[in-house]
Formats: sequence, C-alpha cells, structure tokens
Amino acid sequence: MRAAVMAPRERLPRKQRKLKSGTTSFMVAMHVLATVALLPRFWSWQGIVAFAVLYWATVLGVTLGLHRLVAHRSFEVPRWLERVLVIMGTLAAQSGPIDWVALHRHHHKFSDQPNDHHDAGRGLWWSHSEWMLHEIPALEHKERFSGDLMRDPFYVWLDRWFLLLQIPLGLALYWYGNAAQVHGGGVGLVLWAIPLRLVVVYHVTWLVNSATHAFGYRNFDCPDLSRNCWWVAVLSFGEGWHNNHHAHPGSARHGLRWFEFDITWMHIRLLQKLGLTRRVRQARYPG
Repeated sequence: MRAAVMAPRERLPRKQRKLKSGTTSFMVAMHVLATVALLPRFWSWQGIVAFAVLYWATVLGVTLGLHRLVAHRSFEVPRWLERVLVIMGTLAAQSGPIDWVALHRHHHKFSDQPNDHHDAGRGLWWSHSEWMLHEIPALEHKERFSGDLMRDPFYVWLDRWFLLLQIPLGLALYWYGNAAQVHGGGVGLVLWAIPLRLVVVYHVTWLVNSATHAFGYRNFDCPDLSRNCWWVAVLSFGEGWHNNHHAHPGSARHGLRWFEFDITWMHIRLLQKLGLTRRVRQARYPG
C-alpha cells in the first residue's frame, strides 16, 4: 500500500484543471485584506485580543467541534453544546459543516490515494491548498459521507449560509472599534478579527493536510503518509499528531505519548470534569 501511495500520479482530468473563480477570488481577497491588517495604522492591543480570542474559538470549533465531535463522534455532548461548537467551527469559513465533515470522512477512507481530494502524492502545494481551488469530485458523494448531518435542518441551514456568520461579527467589531476609539477604528478591528484570523486559521488547518503528510515521525505503520509533527500540533491545538489520529481515528485524544501536547484533548477533559461529555473514546500508546 505504501508503494501505491508513493506512485506517480496521472494528470488531473481536464475539467478539474480549471480554477474555481469564486473560491479563488475569495481566497485572494482574504489574503490581500490580511496583509492590509498588518499595516501600522491598524495595529491595536484590542485588535490583538480580538484576534487571539477568535483564533482560540475558531480553531477549537474546528478541532473539537467539527473534527473530533461531529466527524468522528469520538465523544458525546448535549445537543446545545454541539450546536455551539459547530457554530464556532463554522466561523472558520472552511465551507459549511456538512461539506467539511463529508470531505474529512472521505479523506480518511482514501487517505493519500489518487481519489483523496488533498492527496499528498500530488505534492505539498496541492495537499496544502491548491486542491480546493479546483472542482472537488469527492463532494459528489457527500450524502454517503455526511448523510447523518443532511437530515438535520440546523446543519442544512448552516451549510448553506455559513459565510453570513461573519456579518454580525464584523458589525459588532466595527461598532466597538469606533465607539471605543480604538487605534485603527472599527475597520482595524474587523481586519484583524476576520480576514487576518481567517487566513492564519486557513494555513494552520491546511498544514494538517500537507505538513503532517510530509514531516515528522510515525508511532504507527499506517497505510498512508501521515506523520506526527510537533509544531503543527502546537498551532492546531493537537491536530498535528496526525499519524496517531490516522491509526486511531475514533480516539478523542490525539497526543498519545507523554510529550505529545494536545490542547484540544485538555478541553475535552475539562468538559468531562464539568459533566458535559460522555462516552469519550481514548486510544493509548502501546509503548
């Protein structure tokens, strides 16, 4: 299987080589605005705080909510808490929760094979972000991979209107920035908390698809290229222990060795102590 994973890839089908104008334009716009946010005129301690708080909420929403809770059902929480966590994850604007979960489950089934949508066998740039700028054939099978979510009106609505979540957030930040006379005003706060945050979260998430299939060590001999990469784990709250995750996808804990720091797992443990989660599945390192 490893030899098949490393085999040269055929060229993409002709219809898949064309860039998607909507996604590409959105990504270019977000990166340009993120660069603008770093201009001295928009710096403020309030902007840094807004970025930090929303980075924590967004990354945790992706890792704990969309990934470990919904995609893998590695633990259970009350319905209201699942909704909150999924909304937090959807603030990452990485498509809606139905598409996100479908693509992630598809990735696990076909990891690093030619039909994996971010197949690491096509190179680091493709697995990092280029894959999403083209047609994604895996989405044709999303009912197969996330049919459980498609039966829930909450997920259906959120999947369709996920980008709208940025509007009330932006309006609130703009109002506060002007009312509190923050350096850079409301525009500065919005730039730090939305495009700059989104771009940083995008690349952190994408590193799990790219870097952790190229750099690091392996605790388990999985039939793919997954690796444990400590610096991705730090940035992504524990998702960088990717080889562990591919070996035990149903485990709520990804950092299995004493030095594998897993911030998301710490939050799950906190939820346990608060009595807000149950049936937590946990793999253990055999060494």
